[in-house]
Order: sequence, then C-alpha cells, then structure tokens
Amino acid sequence: MWIFAVLLISSFLLMIAARELDHSQQRERISGSAGDVLEDDPVGRLKVFIYELPSKYNKKILQKDPRCLTHMFAAEIFMHRFLLSSPVRTLNPEEADWFYTPVYTTCDLTPNGLPLPFKSPRMMRSAIQLISSNWPYWNRTEGADHFFVTPHDFGACFHYQEEKAIERGILPMLQRATLVQTFGQQNHVCLKQGSITIPPYAPPQKMQAHLIPPDIPRSIFVYFRGLFYDVGNDPEGGYYARGARAAVWENFKDNPLFDISTEHPTTYYEDMQRAVFCLCPLGWAPWSPRLVEGVIFGCIPVIIADDIVLPFADAIPWEDIGVFVAEKDVPNLDTILTSIPPEVILRKQRLLANPSMKQAMLFPQPAQPGDAFHQILNGLARKLPHDKSVYMRPGEKILNWTAGPVGDLKPW
Repeated sequence: MWIFAVLLISSFLLMIAARELDHSQQRERISGSAGDVLEDDPVGRLKVFIYELPSKYNKKILQKDPRCLTHMFAAEIFMHRFLLSSPVRTLNPEEADWFYTPVYTTCDLTPNGLPLPFKSPRMMRSAIQLISSNWPYWNRTEGADHFFVTPHDFGACFHYQEEKAIERGILPMLQRATLVQTFGQQNHVCLKQGSITIPPYAPPQKMQAHLIPPDIPRSIFVYFRGLFYDVGNDPEGGYYARGARAAVWENFKDNPLFDISTEHPTTYYEDMQRAVFCLCPLGWAPWSPRLVEGVIFGCIPVIIADDIVLPFADAIPWEDIGVFVAEKDVPNLDTILTSIPPEVILRKQRLLANPSMKQAMLFPQPAQPGDAFHQILNGLARKLPHDKSVYMRPGEKILNWTAGPVGDLKPW
C-alpha cells in the first residue's frame, strides 16, 4: 500500500517539477479586492503622532535584554523604530490622524527566551495614565484614535494560555483603541472589532541567507517541524493545539508522504523550499511563524486552525495561496492534499512567487515599500476619517479605569 502511494506521489511531484520548469519565470498577478491593495502607498493618507515616553517603557527594557529583537513578538520594537523616521510621522499632534504609544510589553523574557506577559497589563495601564495626564488627546476620544502594537499570543488579553486569556479579556483601558496584533480568531474575546491582524516577526536577513536556487525541485510532499505535544504545560494532552498536532503525529508519523518530526534541523529553511506543502497548525495560539516562512519560501501553507483571522486578510488572498483544513479533518489530511489537482497547486505556487506577497509578510530593516510596516499603515489609513461619534462629549466617560483583575491595578 505504502509502496504504491510513494510511486504515485513520486510521479505527481515529477509532474509538478516539470511544469514548474515551464513556468519558472511566471509570476501570477494578485488580482481582486485583496491583491489590489497590496501595493498601496500609505504616505500622504495619514499622519501619526508618537508619544515620547520615558525610556523605561521601551529603550531601557530592550537594553536589558536584546533578545527581544529576534523573537517572533519583535514587531512592537521594529514598528516603533520604523515610525520614528517614517514620512507619515508628524511632530504636531494637532494635525495627527492617529496617536501611537511605544510600549514594549513582550520584552520580559524567561531564560529560554519566552515572553512573560504578567507585567504587561500594569505596564500598559501606566503608559496610558501617563499620556492621559500629560496630553489632552487620549481624553478627547478615550483612545479611539490611538493604536497599540500588542503581539502577545492572545493580544491584549495578555496571557499565553487561551483559557486564562479568555478569563482576563482585553485590558479594559484598550477597549476603544485599535489593536495591531498577531492573534486573530473569529468570535473570540481577545480579538476586538477593528483590530489589524499582522504576521509574527521572522528575521528577513536570516531567511534571505538560506535561499536556495529556485530551479531545485520540490521533492518533499508535506513538511513540518515542531511540537506535537506540550507535556510540560499540557501533561494529559488534548488541550495543546486542541489536539490537532497530536492528530497529525498519530495519523501520519509513519506515512512516507509526510516529512514530520520534532527535530529542528539546521536545514529547516532549505527543507521548506524543497516541500510542496508546509503544515501550519495552531499551537497554544492559532498563529505561528510558519505562515510567514511558508509564503517566503513558496511552500503552500496548510492552515489548520479553525476560525483563524489571517494577517492582512484584506490585502493577501489567503484562500488562493493556502489550503484550509478543519481541525476535525486532520485524520484525512493525506487524502485532502493528494486530491488537489496539479494545476491548482501550480497556481498557488505562482501566486506565492509574487514578490509583493512575500514583502507584505516581512518587517525588513530598513523598511521597504509594500512591507508589513506599510501594510499596517494602509490598514490604519483605510479606517479614516474617524467618525464624529468617537469624540467624547463634555463630561462623558465610557472606560472604567478600575475594571479588571486586582493585580492589574498595582503600580508598575
């Protein structure tokens, strides 16, 4: 049975490789309502005022632990650096469309480099209290014309475990602000309406250094490297990744079409470029850097995360470049993927080869037209002009400054 399957898929891969050579110079234009806005230029469409906060909210935190520049939450740091020199920045708050508060809430790391979110709510509350006391602009709208970058696992719910994140909810002080966050899931308490979902940070230079010649055939059918179980945090199993990763392992660990393992080889990036499909299952949160890596390396992302809201979904045609598999259908993953016609696979690969698609997923240094920084600004620009209803009437108050867990109210 397996021998037949291997022979079948080998001929399938050879057919795709042959057609890839025929189309190696072709890149399909991204069309439709999504792709048409990928190359929008936000300059001239909005102005952003950056609050100058004491360095304890940002620069000093980074000086204490420079590892924050390389982890997948680093977008909050690079967005600050980008805006400081961006042509959309204004030094006159009276002409600003948006106000930005640079707070590095993901830069409290464990020895293993994992961010601890427990101080983040107090830190964010402290920053908001500061700007509301020293400038008049927060109080005009109670934050409705302010945006914050909150790239934690579950955004401004500030916890890495979903159950506790749901229990916490979004920090009450941020209920009217626009949140720029990696977390996105429909009908979830940690994703408020109007948020901008962004890709996690993946180091552009590191990925660039591992590019292989584009004519090397994709000889791996399905590829994945990562955890299937998180015994330390989920000893009984079933909670981590809602059991989806465990299902991948139990069903396909011995399937020759699947190159899956917990080992993370030095050739990880090269291997992705040799694969047709790259699994992007949820972990503790629905998103992961594999989405970025799959797009950059032309490996069709197989998205296993029910109700996920994907980065820049109004600009990137995810349905055209990826494959969506419901968590309950993981046991049928082999049948689902082998039944996709070669011409559909080739079209997805041609779309993935479009440079503007790749650019939109990256936070390069320095910034480049069409990159993730510019997609965030485009998202903010599309929200303008602000409706008059965002402005508070004299004496009106909506936010409850004492709401939330008691621990959040302690001074930071």
